[in-house]
Amino acid sequence: MRSKKRNPPEFSKKIFIGVSIVNLFVLIFACIMIWRTMDLTPLSYLIPAAAAEMATATGFYYRKAQKENELKIPHYLAQNTNDNEAPAADENI
Repeated sequence: MRSKKRNPPEFSKKIFIGVSIVNLFVLIFACIMIWRTMDLTPLSYLIPAAAAEMATATGFYYRKAQKENELKIPHYLAQNTNDNEAPAADENI
């Protein structure tokens, strides 16, 4: 029995995951350094910058997914309507 080949993740998904990991590391590093130095000034610069990068990546990723779905859904619906062309029993009700 053959095993199914998994398709590699899309490039945009790789970028999104990479940005998420970098954002997590920045937040952890900022929290550790704030705890060690007892100085809260990095919060006003570092965390908003990382959050803005994450928000931008998320917006572009979801916009790309929306465009892909706009192309896929009509083909999916057309395929399903062609498969189910048998008339329904209560069609005239």
